[in-house]
Amino acid sequence: MALHTLHKYICLFGLIVQNVWTSDQVTLLNPPEEPVPDHLLDILYSCDGPATVQLDCVVSFETDTTSTILLRRWSCVPGHRKVKTVALNFPDWLVYRADGIVPDSQRVLSCVLLASVRYGGLDDTEESLAAQDAATLQPKDFFGRPVKRHRLCVPWSTEMLQTTKALSKKQCPMERETVHLLSSVFGSTGETFGITKTLEPYGSEFLEHLRVEAIFSPWCMFSVWIFVTRHCQEDLCGLLYHVDSHNNYVTPTLFLQKSGKLHIQMDGESHGSSAFAPTFKVPLREWCQIGVVLRGTMVTVSVVCLNKEQRTAYSVVHMLSHTAVLDDTEGYFGIGGGKYIRGVAGYFGPVIYHRNRVPPHSVAEVAVPDVIRTLNLTGWLDACEEFLLEMDVKISGYFLKAQQETESETCFDGLHERMVKYRQPSQSQCELWEATVPRRRQAAKLAKFLVFKHGKRRASLPAVGRALYSLSLRKLSRASNARAVRRILPLLLQAGCLADNQALHMSSVLYSAGLGVQEQPNKAWLLALLAAQKDERLALLRLGHLHRLGVDGLPADPDLAYAYYANIAQQTTLDRNDPTPEQTFVEAVYLNNDKVLTLQTNEDHHLFQWLKLEARRGAAEAEQAVARMLFWGQQGVSPDIQKAVRHYERGAVQWKDPASMYDYGIVLLQGHGVEKDIPKALTFLKKAMDQGFVPAMNALAWYYEQFEQDYVQAVQLWRQADLLQSPEAAFNLGVMYSGGLYPGKAADQCMAYRYYLKSAERGHIRGAIHLAAIWTTGLPGCVNRRPSDALLWLQWAAEHNGYLGSVLRKALDSYLKSDMFSSLLYYMVAAESGYSPAQFNAAYLCEQNTLHFLDPSFASNCMWRYYNLTLQSPNPDTYALIRMGDLLYEGRSDGQKELSSAASMYTRAAVRNEPQGWYNLGLLAEEGYRLPLSILIDLGLSELYLADNSLLLSTLYKRCRDSEDTDSYLPCSLALFNVYLQSFKKDYGAAIKFSTAVAVVAGPTIVLIIIGVLRRHFLSHN
Repeated sequence: MALHTLHKYICLFGLIVQNVWTSDQVTLLNPPEEPVPDHLLDILYSCDGPATVQLDCVVSFETDTTSTILLRRWSCVPGHRKVKTVALNFPDWLVYRADGIVPDSQRVLSCVLLASVRYGGLDDTEESLAAQDAATLQPKDFFGRPVKRHRLCVPWSTEMLQTTKALSKKQCPMERETVHLLSSVFGSTGETFGITKTLEPYGSEFLEHLRVEAIFSPWCMFSVWIFVTRHCQEDLCGLLYHVDSHNNYVTPTLFLQKSGKLHIQMDGESHGSSAFAPTFKVPLREWCQIGVVLRGTMVTVSVVCLNKEQRTAYSVVHMLSHTAVLDDTEGYFGIGGGKYIRGVAGYFGPVIYHRNRVPPHSVAEVAVPDVIRTLNLTGWLDACEEFLLEMDVKISGYFLKAQQETESETCFDGLHERMVKYRQPSQSQCELWEATVPRRRQAAKLAKFLVFKHGKRRASLPAVGRALYSLSLRKLSRASNARAVRRILPLLLQAGCLADNQALHMSSVLYSAGLGVQEQPNKAWLLALLAAQKDERLALLRLGHLHRLGVDGLPADPDLAYAYYANIAQQTTLDRNDPTPEQTFVEAVYLNNDKVLTLQTNEDHHLFQWLKLEARRGAAEAEQAVARMLFWGQQGVSPDIQKAVRHYERGAVQWKDPASMYDYGIVLLQGHGVEKDIPKALTFLKKAMDQGFVPAMNALAWYYEQFEQDYVQAVQLWRQADLLQSPEAAFNLGVMYSGGLYPGKAADQCMAYRYYLKSAERGHIRGAIHLAAIWTTGLPGCVNRRPSDALLWLQWAAEHNGYLGSVLRKALDSYLKSDMFSSLLYYMVAAESGYSPAQFNAAYLCEQNTLHFLDPSFASNCMWRYYNLTLQSPNPDTYALIRMGDLLYEGRSDGQKELSSAASMYTRAAVRNEPQGWYNLGLLAEEGYRLPLSILIDLGLSELYLADNSLLLSTLYKRCRDSEDTDSYLPCSLALFNVYLQSFKKDYGAAIKFSTAVAVVAGPTIVLIIIGVLRRHFLSHN
């Protein structure tokens, strides 16, 4: 083996020397950026011997196939370097649009121009590649390509083929005049959170002409499905409204009044706005379709409501005193709440806008949309109403029974005494109202217990719901596997029916993940909607996640996702200003990271005790760490604000630590865990600022602005802090510009936007929320609308919510206690809310499946689901990429491997310098899978597409070996050595066989000769 290795390295050294001294070279001097006709390409080339220069075009298609097209080929004579100019002659289908003469092609993903110097190829000998150069061209989409002007007359046969349907020209995608502003169901909490939609002009000149002509005489129709759960708490609540670039309500604007009547407003060209209110009301707890038809000056309003099998219809025609004006590309449309108005509390169904026409419709023929029928909201509410009525009767009955027992406590029951004495059977004392079906027996017991212990006032229906949810959690915590979920789920559903929103969210998660129950995506969606409409934080986060990605059968709708994320993000800022023991700091802890897991502690852990000891000895950093853990509940420590304040105080008073002075000043200023004391707070904040602590500078500026209205002093301090990269200072300066409070300057929303952007990029949550609010509508003349980016900022802000952190902490604590089922349950709750580290941990727990607490089929599905969801995050963990690639390589239960997708996963890991990604790509190549050109381009190895497989393998394993991970050095080196060994056997196999044969034949003769010589020598001595 050592001899082979030595010989290999000698050969490699010889190749290196040969490459240094030979003059084989080829370079593309001026390649085009995209495939264009008749481009004059200059190619620099030289060769060490008679060779051939070849120019190829390598094209890869979306079907994962590749085609190599020979463009030019010429001879190379040894000598000095030469430059040859070649007119590129690409295939017509790569350059022009298909028109019947130019053939159509599959969609082109990439195009590589490849020049090479080759030796051999004559007399059936194999060509060898001496040098090559490549340039990547960017192909145009079909409609971006020019139309070829054919110079020759078209033959009759070709002209006839052009008229056939199969070879006719492609047409631009059809534009629909019907716009679905909302195609799903939106749970509105009745707050200032809603859906924002904008429309673009038509691409078709004809349709755009009709739209512009109709601006001053609109002929269109709007349809809104609504389910109102609560009357409007203010004078007006938002249904559907149109806001122009000047933030004015324009045509059409639909509000709901406190009385339940509609308020409809239309905007005119010169006569201002006019409004009217139809006499009919929108009922509660019924699905209703509200239709508004505009025909110039005539407005028709119709309402059709459905209550089980009963249908109620109203209609009114209103004549405007002016012609309505509607430019639907101006400003934006809002559904529900918005910046200036609260939304209707309830559920919004599909919202449809017919732009240039009024479709034929009849009030009697209004059909319930499929999405509403599938959701079956009314079915759930009717069943809940029956259950609530039953429980209300039981609570009242138990209260009367408790009163009677209290009144007769001092009385002696003689009848009962005689029955006991003579052993006579007593009659059952259960009343008819006490009869309970088995699945509701636990709820009845809890209601009875609460009534007898606390009385009717504290034994309300929500109290019973909270008790049921607590009981369900206790039962789940004692479960060791998923089979117990089926028995506990009815309790969760009953708790949700009794207004416990956390129970609704937990039930939604179980139905979505299929943990212990059959997966039911529609029911999971219904339960999440019910919880989100009641403002349950994690349910809002979950629905935002579902509509951001469009998973579990729901449509991807970034504007709808924004409405949910905006709500939970706003609650996050409020929660952070009002810390409670129920909140915990959100920490991204991955279960495969042993280093981070060892840092987890608690009040009794040696690490926390050591930090407390160091803090008592005067270590300011230890004092800060202990106080932070106790205040926010970090690293496994339970939140205790009062204890945290004592540590802040000691750090500020005894150790004169500026960070502790700042923290202590803040809690004194806001009264968190200590009595509010503003003068004392200012003293410590000024001391911290004098020591150069930037956050203290920002806090003092906030005091001057909030308490003394000294905007000059506040802005001066904020400007200084902003220069020192303070996120809070940038945010506050944005607020000053936005509100027109900046001294000497008028309100400037563009300047405010710049500061919000700056603060968000520095990690400020409120800055991110304000930035997202601007991006979702845009600022005319300053900022274009960027809904996707707005959504990412809101998601980032929302995922800092302390109640999400509390769920994550429960999951991690359970894992550290080896309670795998509880850990998986809580990680699933967070994972279904879209939090990527929780998705990773849920998949990891299912992969490990310690003590086989999960069914193998469920564990496999769990890995597929959550590793796949993890990959949707902007920066997924490389371990998830590798494991998802492994799952795709192994295939599902049908055994069908998805090698292309697996290679894509490994590539994503490899480009992030993950050695396992390089290693697995090498294994795929060794098994005979040819890596597509698109993957080699991503890896920066496009020049190896046509190279020998051993060269590709050696490059992959070298990248694996040379990564920063020391653990990968040995396996990657062994794989690389094996490639060298196989290459050596391939190149020198014939020589080895010949040498072996010679040795076999000549060996005995040589042995005999040696023996004869030795024997003669021995005899001569004798």
